[in-house]
Amino acid sequence: MAQEKDALMERTLDPVDAAGWAELRALAHRMVDGAFYHIVGRREQPVWQKPSDAVRKAIGGEEVPRAGEGAAAAYESFLNNVLPYAIGNTHPRFWGWVMGGGDAVGMMAEMLAAAMNPNVGGFDDSATLVEEQVVRWMAELMGMPAGTSGVLMSGGTMANLVGLNVGRFARSGFDVRGEGMRGGPELRVYCSTETHSWLKKSMELMGMGRSSLHAVGVDAIHRMKIDELKAAIAADRAAGLKPLCAVATAGTVNTGAVDDLTVIADICQAEGMWFHVDGAFGAPAYWSEKLRPIVRGMERADSLAFDLHKWGYMPYDIGCVLVRDAEAHKAAFASGASYLTAMDRGPVADGLRFADRNVELSRGFRALKAWMSLKAHGVDALTALIEQNVEQARYLVQLIEQSDALELAAEAPLNIVCFRYRVANDDENKEILMRLQESGLAVPSGTVISGRFAIRVAHTNHRTRREDFDLLVEAVERIGREVVGR
Repeated sequence: MAQEKDALMERTLDPVDAAGWAELRALAHRMVDGAFYHIVGRREQPVWQKPSDAVRKAIGGEEVPRAGEGAAAAYESFLNNVLPYAIGNTHPRFWGWVMGGGDAVGMMAEMLAAAMNPNVGGFDDSATLVEEQVVRWMAELMGMPAGTSGVLMSGGTMANLVGLNVGRFARSGFDVRGEGMRGGPELRVYCSTETHSWLKKSMELMGMGRSSLHAVGVDAIHRMKIDELKAAIAADRAAGLKPLCAVATAGTVNTGAVDDLTVIADICQAEGMWFHVDGAFGAPAYWSEKLRPIVRGMERADSLAFDLHKWGYMPYDIGCVLVRDAEAHKAAFASGASYLTAMDRGPVADGLRFADRNVELSRGFRALKAWMSLKAHGVDALTALIEQNVEQARYLVQLIEQSDALELAAEAPLNIVCFRYRVANDDENKEILMRLQESGLAVPSGTVISGRFAIRVAHTNHRTRREDFDLLVEAVERIGREVVGR
């Protein structure tokens, strides 16, 4: 009978008895404690360290694990081979590539979201209610009207893609969903030469091609040239092309420049064009009364994309797109598939609303970390940190201006500071940056401005203190002397 009972036992990934659950719970407590020890002690650890050959082999040289080694052994492997070799954006001296550092509340919210494990396609459930509330909060904070539609995405690229696609549907003048790009005249999208690479990728993915993208030059402070934009629109109309959309940027990736959003909004309104704003990291500046004038006009966008895992200080990944015209947003994506049909009652009584707003159907519970972070900290606290980041960036500018060895490479209107070791050439400045990164002291990134290489500090870090910038400047000056030899 025992053998027959064993043969009939059905498998599960859960522990099969109370002792197994107790063992897993104890391990889970170790994991939570370990995560907090890691975050609390992060300042004393290297920002980044290169994975050794042994680590690469331990992670990438294993055969497929046909038989499991157990959760405890897997956790030990994580502690030894994964945790110490992350990119480093949880560290107070990480300022590379506009990566936010997350926070402890968001970290725990991710665990709670995984415990619920919902597919947030837009069912009649609590996860949908939470995301709808987060979207409403974001619309209000960004100055957009009640009834604004939105959806949470993996990041800025996908959020921007959604906004641009709604714009194409709403302003193309033909049935782009049914006929594709063959259904009407060639469309034109306008941006500046400083626009992030998401736009080129999106133009390719949407079948419009890079040839339909007109990149307008920038002025001395890296903002889109308005006269050149107007001339491009007029020339394209005269050539029989259809101006579709202007993409403005609130915080360019290179220097943090902000296009003249109010004027571009006026142009789009006069020309019947879609106005999209890429606010990937700069949009939350709108939350601050002090900083709002820098991004004024953003609230007039037809669609706005931004990341909360950058200047919202939330764990990866969570981007957001807001669309002023809710009906156009839905019409651009709704599929009407039979298996998504709304019912009179039950979990799909209102249909799958988020599936009608983007290309994804299966979606994780990204909204929970935003909802909990905003409720736990309050928007005023997050806004104060945004203002602090800008003040700290200005402090770094002062240090650079006071240094005989360093020079600014561009203006710093928000929270990105680009600079060079004054007497070093491009290759030497690259060497200075790489040695700094390899030292584990700090991780800025690099960029090219006006044809010259620059060290780039992108500051969206709530753990940074002014003393960290003192250390950065001292280190760059010291390494610069070593590299240049004078």
